[in-house]
Amino acid sequence: QVQPVESGGGSVQPGGSLRLSCAASTNIFRIYHIDWYRQAPGKQREFVAVIAMGGIPNYADSVKGRFTISRDDAKKTVYLQMNTLKPEDTAVYYCRVFRTNEAYWGQGTQVTVSS
Repeated sequence: QVQPVESGGGSVQPGGSLRLSCAASTNIFRIYHIDWYRQAPGKQREFVAVIAMGGIPNYADSVKGRFTISRDDAKKTVYLQMNTLKPEDTAVYYCRVFRTNEAYWGQGTQVTVSS
């Protein structure tokens, strides 16, 4: 059973930065794709970014140019570097570790952007 664990959330002012981490307890981490979703109060969960096995990233238009997803397979960890944060980025951020017929969600980490 893979159990992703997110960390790195917190409160920042607009324009600030945070780096989220998603660590997963599996010896075959390198064959999984990992993505980040977020859910703001009263809204549906939405896609943020994905990094495929092999390292190819993709982003939602709303974060393109501000967020960077990366992975360190040796550390079994994926990172989401978030720069130039905006109030509308406020949400609980979840990571998902997945491949065909398997998907595991973390418990989420809160990000609050406010002055």
